[in-house]
Amino acid sequence: MTEKRYIIPYSGYARKRHFHKTTRGKIVEFVVQLEVNYGGKWNEVVRYDCAHGFAHRDYYNLRGKHTKEELNLRFEDALTLADDDIDENWENYMQKYLGERT
Repeated sequence: MTEKRYIIPYSGYARKRHFHKTTRGKIVEFVVQLEVNYGGKWNEVVRYDCAHGFAHRDYYNLRGKHTKEELNLRFEDALTLADDDIDENWENYMQKYLGERT
């Protein structure tokens, strides 16, 4: 079993946290999330994971509530989607999240 963890900073206020675990080359667990530093604390904005036994995406708001969207993808495909989506759209996710202040 191999685990990989890393954080990629996008700015002083946004970062991607990546974790995945493989067994014999297959993804068996993963979490990839965009975090925004708001009020001196790192908060989840969007998270992809496989908790509950299926790949899904959670969108969070400033109050910490979230909505869940099932992805209907294999874990390997969901992990790739997660990395690509957050890399390409982190600014939009951050602006939407912070825009909820008003």
